[in-house]
Amino acid sequence: MASFLLIAASSDIGAATDRMLRAEGHRVVTTARSTDRIQPDTVLDAADFDAVDAAVAAAGDLDGIAVFAGSMLLKPAHLTSRAQFDDIVAASLATAFAAVRAAGAHMRSGGSVVLVSSAAALAGLPNHDAIAAAKAGVIGLTLSAAASYASRGLRVNAVAPGLVQTRLTAGLTASATSRHVSEAMHPLGRLGEPDDVARAVAFLLDPANDWITGQVLGVDGGLGSIRPRQRA
Repeated sequence: MASFLLIAASSDIGAATDRMLRAEGHRVVTTARSTDRIQPDTVLDAADFDAVDAAVAAAGDLDGIAVFAGSMLLKPAHLTSRAQFDDIVAASLATAFAAVRAAGAHMRSGGSVVLVSSAAALAGLPNHDAIAAAKAGVIGLTLSAAASYASRGLRVNAVAPGLVQTRLTAGLTASATSRHVSEAMHPLGRLGEPDDVARAVAFLLDPANDWITGQVLGVDGGLGSIRPRQRA
């Protein structure tokens, strides 16, 4: 049995990962911003460095930490306010940095940190300017932190999902037309499900996979990396 801390576990992907890890018999500690969706072990703002540090310290010996915090904003840069940009960076990048910082301080015997980037950081998608900037920062953090902590056996990896059907993205597929457009963007022809990403997170958290670090795993139906032939 391994022990994991899931930060922002109230997200749909976080909740799916929680269920998956518990079903495998692992110990899971959770955090969330509020008790509206789940009853977390700790209520905190995942962008609060001190609060995350305290949560990691309180969780005891951990084999891994995964961070699921994020937000959605689809606007070009010139229509994005500074406040909106700051919110995106706080939700997607500051939360990831807070977790890496706490893991570096407390996981002295190694383990795994899994962050969440996005296919938008790998492929040029219109109106994803702020999200792409923040999620690209997560990739840079993943690579640098993996190098910083490799000698201690602390692995840092990321998943980069495409469009996953969650409460956060529900508005993007509200109509049949918008859903069809979104599906067509993904070479495999469908949108993701929370379990698709949760399986990848669980894989990277697993202590058995301790020869993997500094990797960004696209869980995106091919969106971030391939351009297939058009379907007839």
